[in-house]
This record gives sequence, C-alpha cells and structure tokens, in this order.
Amino acid sequence: MSPSYFVMKSLFAPRALPLAGAAALCLLAQAASAAPMDFATALQHMDASSDRLAASYLAVNSAAQQRRAIERLGGPSVSLTGAAYAYNANLNLDLNPLGQALPGMLAQLPPQLGGMVAQLPHLPASYTLNRHRTDATASVNAVWPIYLGGASEAARGLADARTREAQADSTRVNDELATLLVQRYFGAQLANRAATLREAALHSIEQHDAAAQKMMDAGVIAKVERLQARSALEDARKSAQKARDDADLAGTALARAARVEERLEPTSPLFVISQAVEPLPYFIDAALAHHPGLAKVAAKKAQAGQLHAAEEALRRPQVFAFGQRELKSGNADWVAGIAVRWTLWDSIDRNALQASSQAKIDQAERTGAQARSDIALLVEKNWLALEQARRQYFAQQAGVDLSAEVLRLRESGLREGTSTTLDLIDAQLNNAKVLTERAQAAHDYVLALAALLESSGLSDEFANYMARADVKVD
Repeated sequence: MSPSYFVMKSLFAPRALPLAGAAALCLLAQAASAAPMDFATALQHMDASSDRLAASYLAVNSAAQQRRAIERLGGPSVSLTGAAYAYNANLNLDLNPLGQALPGMLAQLPPQLGGMVAQLPHLPASYTLNRHRTDATASVNAVWPIYLGGASEAARGLADARTREAQADSTRVNDELATLLVQRYFGAQLANRAATLREAALHSIEQHDAAAQKMMDAGVIAKVERLQARSALEDARKSAQKARDDADLAGTALARAARVEERLEPTSPLFVISQAVEPLPYFIDAALAHHPGLAKVAAKKAQAGQLHAAEEALRRPQVFAFGQRELKSGNADWVAGIAVRWTLWDSIDRNALQASSQAKIDQAERTGAQARSDIALLVEKNWLALEQARRQYFAQQAGVDLSAEVLRLRESGLREGTSTTLDLIDAQLNNAKVLTERAQAAHDYVLALAALLESSGLSDEFANYMARADVKVD
C-alpha cells in the first residue's frame, strides 16, 4: 500500500462524531435554549389567548344576545305613566247681552217685585272667571299586538340567521388559525431539522479541514486540494449559519402564533401516513356539510328570506288590543279596546322593496351554487396535492439510500487513498441536502393535509390524522 493510505487512515479513523452523532448534539444544544412544546399544547395556547379568535367568539355572543332580546317580540307591553302639573285658566264672559235683555224681563214682573229688582246694581259689561290648580296623575297602559302579519317571526328569524352567520365566521377564523399554527409549527420543525443537518455537516467538514491541513503538511495532498477543502468549509459555515437563522426566525414565528413569550422548540415530529387517506368523495361530502363558507352563504340566504317576509308583513293589517286605567282610589277613569291598522298607501314603493328582497334571495342562491363548485374544486386540488406529497416522500427513499451509500464509499475511499477530501465533503453536503429534501417532502405532506382538512371543514380532525401517522421524521 502507498504511504498516503496509512497517513489518511491515521487521520480519519478516529473520527470524533458521525453525522448522526453531531446532529444529536446540536439538537441538545438547541433544546437547552428553547422551550419544548408539542403540537397539541401549542394549539391549546393559541385557542386560549388568540385575540382574533376571542373577537369572533364575542361577535357570536353579541348576535346571540340580540336574538335573546327579541325572543318575546310581539307580546304584550305594560307601562306606567305619571305626571305632575299646575295650571291657571281664565275665561272672559260678555254680560252685555244679559244687561240689554234685563229691562224687558223686569217689565214682565209684578210692580212691587220689579221695583225691588230695579234698585239692584247694574250688571258689569263683562266678567272674568279664573281657575288654577296643582295636581298629579298616574296611569297604567297596556298594548298587546294580536296580529302583525308575521313581522315578529321575521325579526326573530333574521336574528337567528345573523347568529348563524357569526358562528360560521368564528368557525372560519378557528380553522384558519389552526392551519396557520400547522404551518408555523411544522415549518419550525423543518427549519430546525435543516439547521441541524447543516451544522452536523459543518462539524464533519471542520474535522476534514483540519485533517487536510495535516495531510498537506505531510506532503500527501497538494496545496490546491487543501484550498478547495477550505473553500468548501467556508461555504458550509455560511449555509449552516443561514439555516440556523432561518430556524430561529421560524421559532419566533411559532411563538407568536402560539401566543407565548419564549421561543419554542417543537417536539411533535413531521409525519406521513403511508396509506392514502379517505377517497375524494368523502372530503367533498364533508365540505358540503361542514364548510363555514357554505354555512355563511346559507345564513345570508336565510337573512334575505326573512327580510322578504318582513316586507310582506307590512302589506297586511295589524291588530292591537289596548287598555289604560288611572291609578287612583275611587272612581278611576279607564279605557280598553281593539284597534286595527292597515296601510293602504304610503310614500314607499312596496313592490320595489319586494323585488329588492327577492333579488337578494336569488343572489344568495347563485352565490351558494358558485361557492359549492369552488369549494369542491379546492378540496380536489388539496386532495391531489396530499397524494402527490405522499408519493414524493416515499419516492425519495431511493435517493436517501444512494446518498448514504455514496457517503460511506467516500469515507472508505478517503481512508484507502482512492478519494479526496473534497469528494468526501461533497458527499456529506449532498447527504445533508437529500435528508433535508425528504424532510421538506414530509413538511409538504403535513401542510397539504391541513389545507385539505380546512377546505373540508374538518380542521378539528387534524390531531386524529396525526395520530394515524405510521412514519415519523425524527
């Protein structure tokens, strides 16, 4: 054997750490600087502290309270009325006609009586009567709508539909945030894995660089090969630093999504379900039954229908029972009866209002049909993307095995003098690249699964699919 064989064997045989060992050390170092958290816990944190989600819950509660407020709309109403008052009234009486008629009246009296009356003072030309008083009054009033043409039912139906719309919006927000957390959580997991692989490769390349320096000092390799190894080391150091910066940023984004202060270390691994999930019709049927977008369109259509019913109610007569009684002892005043009100004509064009509300119903129907078509297409797109990601992941197994074998042969060749340091460095970098690409395929699978479940209205089922996974990218 050549002397270079023994030199290289002595330099590379006692390698401090293989690639997997360096990766483990990097993981331990990162775990010490970040708070570990699994996906379920991160989801609980987000649900408990998300301002956007809390706002959607408050919107639902507000709509529900409005519906509760008009529960007894159309029922009787009773009110008390009280007043304190003072008045001063003057009445002027004209006495001239009476004074002019009095002489004729005296002439008809007996002489003795007429003479006595004639001696009385003359009547004034006018007289003012004055009346003033301070008092208080109170009464109880009752009104009971007997028939409103369906207006009360339409108002309650409108409030119900608005509550369902708020619930659909809240569900949509919850699903979007769940998908966002999946993206942030497993994106941080992928970034950590990529950084770990790059740092492990850098650790090995640093060993090879030191060994290459010793080999050049021993005259085994040329200076150009030594410089190539140094250049590869600098490139690997830059790549590792960038990968770690990306991982730190992804951890910060995850902490923001989970609403925690410290940077998080995701502990739930990337995963793949080796078998295909349920067929496409299953998810389309689920979307048509549970998608919040369709629920909102249905609520909008119900609102338009109730507004149309309210417009029709205004065309019908309204019947009320009413009553009022003074609150005082003794002979109190009271009144009771039934009133009918029927608007025969007013300044508003009722036919135009009816046509407008009917157009709203037709618009909601067309919007719903388009939404069902779009959602079915979106579900199909996400289902195909999920299947593509699954096949892509398993198709990469051959490349992973080939990369590992090339790395093994390069290590063996370097010890035997048939490979160069640069060949081994290239094999290590390629192996890290292939492993990262396979983790990327698993990441694509997880994101495609989250998108499929969201478009099907099944975001709450993500944890169940996660538990079904039989491939974990640890």
